[in-house]
Amino acid sequence: MSAHASPLLAQAIAPDQGSLSAAQISEVVAGCLPVEAYRGRKVLLIIPDGTRTAPVGTLFKAVHSRIGHVAGSIDIMIALGTHQPMSEEAICNRLEISMEQRRSTYAAVRFYNHEWDNPQALQVVGTLTAEDVEKISGGRFSMEVPVEINKRVFEYDELLIIGPVFPHEVVGF
Repeated sequence: MSAHASPLLAQAIAPDQGSLSAAQISEVVAGCLPVEAYRGRKVLLIIPDGTRTAPVGTLFKAVHSRIGHVAGSIDIMIALGTHQPMSEEAICNRLEISMEQRRSTYAAVRFYNHEWDNPQALQVVGTLTAEDVEKISGGRFSMEVPVEINKRVFEYDELLIIGPVFPHEVVGF
């Protein structure tokens, strides 16, 4: 990951009782992703599984259209939390692409499910102290808690979180 990267939150507000069009979403993506900044970069898109609602497919297609032709790679990781892994077909449905598009336009995109239950797939990045846990839990617990994330993220130059992906007791990213 880039040592100088800073978190960026991109958002747009839809009109009352409405939603953003694909063109409006592409405009937001274009404003956030300068093409030259992604030339040759390995990019991992972290997306929610099917239990979260968001225009994930529209966002994925906008990102891929914007930087797919210059990035070294663009891959997908499903942030599962503790949910079951998604099949390739289910991921395609989540991304709103057909299997034909998967084999053509998006053939180079690799799909990964977060392996929350595989210790070999995780890396400890820190520890919550017993004091921190006691404070956070209002005194209900007092123990050290290791913070682990999927070690695959360290293979990428850039991580882009698409949609509602939240840390859990088991982090999905």
